Amino acid sequence: MQKNEEQVERTIGVMLRGGVISAAAVVFAGGVWYLTRFGMLVPNYQTFRGEPPDLRSVAGVWQGVLGLQPRSVIQFGLLLLIATPIARVAFSAIAFAVQRDAVYAALSLVVLTVLIFSLLG
Repeated sequence: MQKNEEQVERTIGVMLRGGVISAAAVVFAGGVWYLTRFGMLVPNYQTFRGEPPDLRSVAGVWQGVLGLQPRSVIQFGLLLLIATPIARVAFSAIAFAVQRDAVYAALSLVVLTVLIFSLLG
């Protein structure tokens, strides 16, 4: 049983590192792309403008990525960063269920539910 736990821990570590590195790479690439296209524009700080509506939903961000919009690529990288710990909790719930550890599987599912509701609400 010890070997399975170590394998799960290694897999979670790889998943977290991969998610953070992927998110950082996507945000960096989107930032460089954005600055090469719009870096010479002078910002207007007198009027606050929030994010446009298409960058406030996953579907809008995805459409922007497919439309090759650099701001959408940056937002997609941030979505990857948010999805990383959620994927970790989901993986943990599955791993605990496979190991037949009902208490930790249930706790992981509760945490996953709270995470999902906090993102949707």
